[in-house]
Amino acid sequence: MTEEGFDVAVVGSCMTDLVSQAPRLPKAGETIHGHRFFTGFGGKGANQCIQAAKLGARTAMVGKVGKDFFGDSYIQNFKDNGVNTACVFQAPDVATGAASIVVNDAGENAIVIVAGANLLLGAAELQASLPALSRTTVLLCQLEIRPECSLQALRTARQHNVKTIFNPAPAVPDLDPDFYTLSDVLCCNESEAELLTGSPVATVEDARRASGELLGRGCGAVLLTMGAQGCVVLEAKGAATHHVPAPAVTAVDTTGAGDSFLGALAFYMAHYPALPLEEMARRANHIAGVSVQAVGTQASYPSRTDLPAELF
Repeated sequence: MTEEGFDVAVVGSCMTDLVSQAPRLPKAGETIHGHRFFTGFGGKGANQCIQAAKLGARTAMVGKVGKDFFGDSYIQNFKDNGVNTACVFQAPDVATGAASIVVNDAGENAIVIVAGANLLLGAAELQASLPALSRTTVLLCQLEIRPECSLQALRTARQHNVKTIFNPAPAVPDLDPDFYTLSDVLCCNESEAELLTGSPVATVEDARRASGELLGRGCGAVLLTMGAQGCVVLEAKGAATHHVPAPAVTAVDTTGAGDSFLGALAFYMAHYPALPLEEMARRANHIAGVSVQAVGTQASYPSRTDLPAELF
């Protein structure tokens, strides 16, 4: 643990990605030929942490992996990317989480996750991680671990005046209301917003409406991402909803693009807190847009040196 604390701490999931590339996604009961297979590092929490680290944030990961080959590899991956691993715990009798991913030639994906050791992250680990959670500028949480664990992390952050970003993914319709009130920024995509509000979110106008409904539940700001359509930003302190367009890019693989956006957002909130939220979103859009132009999840995330100077 560093004495000076961290820019970004992430409480969340670590998954080993097992990726198959195929011409199209298979139908139910169908076997198709793919043309490439590879393994990679994934999990929403870890992805977000790695992207923040690649941009230059001092990061700490709070998570749980198995005491197995995938778990050992994952801890080494964090170290290789400069992430503090003092709070990455290993469970001796449960497998590291895994995600089976199929990516088609259009860059679309279908994903099945098995959470494994991620579901064993709980109160004891959070207590052991208190030095990191209380001495970070920004805390980022999602829902690939047990929701009560994310909620406890957000409560701890609030007690220590730490800025919070909550990513309600994978979304659940009956989310504990405290998630909203504990979120300085709630960031979700259109399908998650649809599940949370019960209304379809297909257009920017839909996103504006959904953002207003989510903001009314008590968060400080809502950031609703819409892939190629960019994102919508709504803050409690400002009346207007801002639509921030995304740069036009040719997507090769969209896996993990939302996590790239969130990791970048956390970096900007920690390093450039005076920037308007819509400007942070614009820059995060640019970074996520770079990530979809390469194959893989964390492997596709740009480092600071890969990006134009004006983003910093």
